[in-house]
Amino acid sequence: MIDILTNLGAGFLACMTVKNLTVLVVGIVMGLLVGVLPGLTLVMGVVLALPFTYQMDITAALVLLTAMYVSGTYGGAFTAILFRIPGEPLDVPLLWDGYTMAQKGRAADALGWTLMAALGGGFVSAIIMVLLTQPIAAFALKFSTPEYFAIVLFGLASVVALGRGSLSHAFLSLAIGLLIASVGTDAIYGSYRFTFGSPLLADGIEFLVVMVGAYGVGEVLSRLERGFETKPVEAVAETSTRLPSLREMVQLRWMFLRSSVLGNIIGLVPGAGATIASFVSYGVEGQYGRRRNEMGTGVPEGIVAPQAASTASVGGALVPLLALGIPGSGATAVMLGAFMLQGVQPGPQILLTSSEMVYTIFASVFLGIALMCVLGFYFIRGLVKVLDFPEPIVSAFVMLMCFIGAMSIRSNLTDLWLMLGFGVIGYLLERFQFPVAPMVLGVILGPIAEESFMNAMISFNNDWTIFFTRPISGTIMIVTVVTLLLPLLNQAWRKLQPAQASSQPR
Repeated sequence: MIDILTNLGAGFLACMTVKNLTVLVVGIVMGLLVGVLPGLTLVMGVVLALPFTYQMDITAALVLLTAMYVSGTYGGAFTAILFRIPGEPLDVPLLWDGYTMAQKGRAADALGWTLMAALGGGFVSAIIMVLLTQPIAAFALKFSTPEYFAIVLFGLASVVALGRGSLSHAFLSLAIGLLIASVGTDAIYGSYRFTFGSPLLADGIEFLVVMVGAYGVGEVLSRLERGFETKPVEAVAETSTRLPSLREMVQLRWMFLRSSVLGNIIGLVPGAGATIASFVSYGVEGQYGRRRNEMGTGVPEGIVAPQAASTASVGGALVPLLALGIPGSGATAVMLGAFMLQGVQPGPQILLTSSEMVYTIFASVFLGIALMCVLGFYFIRGLVKVLDFPEPIVSAFVMLMCFIGAMSIRSNLTDLWLMLGFGVIGYLLERFQFPVAPMVLGVILGPIAEESFMNAMISFNNDWTIFFTRPISGTIMIVTVVTLLLPLLNQAWRKLQPAQASSQPR
């Protein structure tokens, strides 16, 4: 514990340097703006910021992205409460009670509860994150290539199982991502795959190009198809935040803690993220909470539960990223890309080789949460003013950032064409209700999974049963199979229920 506190103190000192503090402030502001602007999702915002981190050192780059990730879970609360416009899917449960409270003339109270929920949930999550990462990484040091392949496979399976829509759609999206990841030179044998004689494709397709195209260009094309239907809204003339009293917060202390811990646990599950944490926490409060019968009528519990859980999921999602090298959400998948751009592989060894960087990231979470709440409290009027921008202008700015991002790595026009191509793919996936996240995770984790699998086969004489006979890898593989089967069992159960109801005698 003393070592953890010492390292965390050193992380705070590193965060307080001019460079890191500047990128922290910039990241918080950018995350809040991304959250406020409808249609500009948190993941897309982090993706658009990623190319600009290429020339930074790894610590500053991750402080920037972490700050955006933290504040992005809070920025959309303003539009959800004031205008009934969720900036993110994670803000949908928030508006059920937040907007209702605002309609009763208590918008300042709703914003105050949201701020305290983000502050409390974020700090609880950050503490758990600091305490969990080192033990999990120490345990993961026992992993060999079979265990590492099993954990990567579990990460891919979790994303597939939690993808919206049908499981077959999620599998197809993942397959597309794995196919894209296989383009280029084989890491083990050095042979060319799917290069079609192109020297550029021999180096593979940059995952940054895929992410920027699928999320950024794909979203702009989707909004273009809808005719840019989101209209500018008139900002609230007198918007303020009124914090709840200490007595009111004490009355909800157990609900604060329950939602924060639940959000953290959901964040630990690869592929879950803030949206699922927000919905699940609201649902738990609606079923088991003290005022469950009043949910939806503008009660503080309906605001605190989703906001505390969504902010708490940030710390939870960072734990598997840093300790195992497995992203816990779409935003941490982009952060994994930032690690790889800098030539750093997160995982069990990172606390041994780069502990200063890791604890600086931890410190940036604490500082980012506090700074996010300060900015949200004092600059809310300026934040909601960005809603005056017409959607076509916002989309044009997004496209500009996409083109800059595609050119930032190799300065090659081919990457621009590839980005546009993946933009069309991303648009088509969304158009036909296929999740984009499995494709992007397939591109990032595919090479890692392949290399781990091939190394395991070489080390264990091509014995594929090694993944099931070793205790740790076998347990992870069983959990992976269960993760994949659960959605199928749920679908079968839902189909069985109507059949049983119709067969009952009347």
